[in-house]
Amino acid sequence: MNVAIAITVFAIAYGLIASERVHKTVAALVGAGVVIAVGIMNSDDVFFSRETGIDWNVIYLLLGMMIIVGVLRQTGIFEYVAIWAAKRAKGSALRVMILLVLITAVASGFLDNVTTVLLIAPVTLLVCERLEVSPTPFLIAEVLASNIGGAATLIGDPPNIIIGSRAGLSFNDFFLNLTPIVLIELAVFTLLLPRLFRGSFEVDPERAADIMALNEREAIRDPKLLIKCGIVLAAVFAGFFGHPVFHVEPSLVALLGAGALVLISGLPQRDYLSAVEWETLLFFAGLFVMIGALVKTGVIGRLAKFATELTGGNALVATMLILVVSAVLSGVIDNIPYVATMSPLVAELVEHVDQPGQADALWWALTLGADFGGNLTAVGASANVVMLGIARRSDHPISFWEFTRKGILVTAVTILVAAPYLWLRYFAFA
Repeated sequence: MNVAIAITVFAIAYGLIASERVHKTVAALVGAGVVIAVGIMNSDDVFFSRETGIDWNVIYLLLGMMIIVGVLRQTGIFEYVAIWAAKRAKGSALRVMILLVLITAVASGFLDNVTTVLLIAPVTLLVCERLEVSPTPFLIAEVLASNIGGAATLIGDPPNIIIGSRAGLSFNDFFLNLTPIVLIELAVFTLLLPRLFRGSFEVDPERAADIMALNEREAIRDPKLLIKCGIVLAAVFAGFFGHPVFHVEPSLVALLGAGALVLISGLPQRDYLSAVEWETLLFFAGLFVMIGALVKTGVIGRLAKFATELTGGNALVATMLILVVSAVLSGVIDNIPYVATMSPLVAELVEHVDQPGQADALWWALTLGADFGGNLTAVGASANVVMLGIARRSDHPISFWEFTRKGILVTAVTILVAAPYLWLRYFAFA
């Protein structure tokens, strides 16, 4: 009975989110309320369980970085970067998109992709305002690039951290094995941009000329605050990179950085709290609870186990099946709880693979499938939800299907490119 209720609630909530008949935050919170009210989830399941509860690391990482971005916004640095990017691109909207996409992808490899999205979105909105073009294609392109670029390293995407911990894979393992395919995927994605967003690059020549005449240095409004922000951000990033040494979670690092910056900036609350996407945080909370109900009732576990049983003990078949199934399921549910559920099953499969290289291929298939599959729909990855929240608050709302139409194509292409890479590197030429 509980299984049927959990599936029904999730399906209805997902349908309402996709159809946009109900605000996604309302749909997620009502769905969470139902699974709690009928007794599937209790307070321990919701607030304290690692398997089924709200992922507070994600929530507080987002909150901390949103506050930091809110303070940083007061310095004028986003206007500076916006003018700099537009001038380097000679006022061409396509070149601006390519430049911002590459910046986003590279940054997502060394920061988590949610943090990168929070930092790059304000810049994008300002560039598009200067050029008088719609920011929607740019925001979609950047979040797609962030999910691709985040696959390159251990810290680039939250699912990678889960996989690295479960499989005992280091930062260097991720970098050496996945950076080559990520670079290939980025090249392919860049070539897709003109076709993917056809008709989005018309710029008034006068606006382009105005951009070229601007002095980006004049955009900095508070140099002293910018220096303070730079010091705190450097410390926060050092905390992210130093996680293997200091063992302090990125969420705590972000909160400490936010608190320090609020303290030394002297800004009023409205200046930094206005940047917090409260609706996005509540949406995540509701989504985690609904997916937790699917985990607790065994729905996700059964689906994942069924997929692994189809392999018949063949490592290559297992690798390709994990890649494809992960891409599809990570696009339908958030890729963080999916990977948390799938990792133990992949670990079980790995024990029956004799060659170490082929055993690792199963983990890389899970990583690439989950990260690239996050692009499939608007709720497939945390970065997607955050970007859509920023777009809505800036009066440029992106619908579920507007994002998903682009995401389906990009996911299909990236998975088709990843499959031969895995086969060639770990099987054909192993």
